[in-house]
Order: sequence, then structure tokens, then C-alpha cells
Amino acid sequence: MALPLTILDSRSPHRRTTAATPTTEARQPRPRRLIDSHGRTIRDLRLSITDRCNFRCVYCMDPGVRFMPRDALLTPDQIVRLARICVGLGVEKIRITGGEPTLHPDLDAIIRGLRGLGDIDLALTTNGARLTDADAARWKQAGLDRITISIDATDPEKFAAITRSAATPDQVIEAARAAQRAGLGPVKLNAVVVRGRNENQIVPLARLARELGVEMRYIEFMPLDSSRAWDRGLLVPADEIVARIDASWPLRDAGRADRSATALRYEFADGAPGRIGVIAPVTRPFCGACSRLRVTADGKVRPCLFSVVEHDLMPLMRAGSDDRVVEDALIEATWAKQAGHAIAAPGFVQPGRTMSAIGG
Repeated sequence: MALPLTILDSRSPHRRTTAATPTTEARQPRPRRLIDSHGRTIRDLRLSITDRCNFRCVYCMDPGVRFMPRDALLTPDQIVRLARICVGLGVEKIRITGGEPTLHPDLDAIIRGLRGLGDIDLALTTNGARLTDADAARWKQAGLDRITISIDATDPEKFAAITRSAATPDQVIEAARAAQRAGLGPVKLNAVVVRGRNENQIVPLARLARELGVEMRYIEFMPLDSSRAWDRGLLVPADEIVARIDASWPLRDAGRADRSATALRYEFADGAPGRIGVIAPVTRPFCGACSRLRVTADGKVRPCLFSVVEHDLMPLMRAGSDDRVVEDALIEATWAKQAGHAIAAPGFVQPGRTMSAIGG
């Protein structure tokens, strides 16, 4: 017998309902693809394997945040199985996220398992603090295609203040070089820009793009922090980010890589290597072409990064439900994907989880 899908309200983790009797709409046959009610097709899976992190970034979580017990998380076999089912439903790209995925003791096995799913684009996002040449070479051999590395400042003091870690910008920059040497490219660097914290690092970070020949991507500060300190006054909008860089090195608009891509891309007009990307979910939302679905490390499906409702797959995975049942749950969860996040709208409700607990 198929288990009912449990639906959780992420604003209050103890509030849950069980969809034991589907509504009339839910009984309508769905295509055997991940398609939402707004006509968007899911091709990209953000797959979190842990909520643990060795950083405590100010835009994500407070130092006292407690992580979930390990026995509450998906096992490596469950992670790979769930990804296999998603690939069967049309997913073409998988990004391994956390928390900090390099903290997972079975990361190598997870990469090998995901690579075995076939011709998919397989990437990983990391803060780079633990990444060595040996790691990068091993992950490449296991089947990883690309790496994205977070770096919010090149100035050591600002970096320490933002990440609240003992790592240094030089370590992260060397991690990017290690990824390049291993062929895990094109390497991308990410920075979350917060007013009063690191807006004066925008140009120094852009210099990294030119020096390393990578895409330096700037992300607008989003309301996903555990302290609930997000305020529009802390937002550095995309237009300002681009203007600051353009004043030092004129930029040429290169558009999005494709309609569903998150980043607005710019090239250096002088022909220098590297590129600039700006991810602007607040001032230039791209929800209309979204192709992404997120699964948290504890088996919750989040159709949108800002979903306040989660769909719990863990009971199905632990009960050994057959693939068709898990497919049905994923299809129904995707169908419920909201039209957009409405960050700028009155009445916006911040999700209960931080980015570390959701997966990037």
C-alpha cells in the first residue's frame, strides 16, 4: 500500500497535514514529468546532502544554530535513489549542495553514484575551505563535472567577519585554482553582497574574475537568515553592483546562458578573461522561467527556495515504497510549485529554514 505524502509547513516544523485523500484536482492524471501548474518544466535538481557547515555566514545562520541529527538525514543510497527517480522524470542537471557538502563523509561515494545515473550535468557548491588538489582530482575521477565556490570578500578581515570562520580568502582562491587544475570547470565564484558588510569588495572580487578567468557571480541578499535580520536597506541591488564594476572595467551585456538561468552575465569590454554574473532574485526576479526543484538533506521537497510548504519524502524512502509511489509524490509536489517568491510584495513570509538547511 502506498504511504500518503506528508506536507509540512516550514514556518512551523511541527505543523503537518497528511494528504491521505487527494483533492479532485490532485486526482487528475499528471504527465510523467516534473511540470508545475504554471507550465514550467523541472530540469535542475538542487540536492542537499547535509545541513552541516563549517562557516556561520552572517546572511545565513547564527553561531548557535544546531544541526539535524545524522539519523534524520537521507542515507547516501537514498540520495542516489531519489536522484535516479528525478532523472527518470526529466532532470538533466544535479547540483550537490549543503550546508557544506565536503563535510559529508560519503561525498565520494555519492558523486560516483550520481555519475552512474547517466549523461547528466553534475556540479557541486562549496565554500572551498577544505578543498585540496587531491580532493578535486578525486572528485573529477569519480564523475563530478563542475564546482562553484563561495567567496564573499578578498580582504581577510571582512572575509572573517562575514563567514565567522578561521578560513582565509587565499585558501578559497587556491581552492578555485585546484578545481581548475583538476578540470572541474568552468569554475564559478559566488558572493552574497550585504550593505555595510562587503559592498566595497565588489570590485576586488571582479578582479578575481579577470585574474583567474572564472565567472564571478554576485547574489543579492535574500531573506534566508536565521536571525531574521534581512531588511531591504541591506540589499545592494543588481544595478549598483554592475555600475561599480563597470566604473573600473567597462562591461558588455552577455545575457542569460538560457531562459531559465539564474545569472545575468556580463563580459569585460576590453576582452579580459573571466566574466561577471549577477543573480538578482529581489530586483530582477526570474521566477517565470524557473526550472529548479530542491530536496533537503532530510528528504523534504521544496518546489521553491522560498516555499513555506514542504513535501516529506522520508516516510516513503524509509518504508521502501516503490519508485512509482515516489515519482507520484515528486510529481504532485512539483505541480504545487508557486508562481513566484514575492519577496518585494507586502505580506511576504520568510521561510522557516536558513539557506544552509535548505540547500543552495
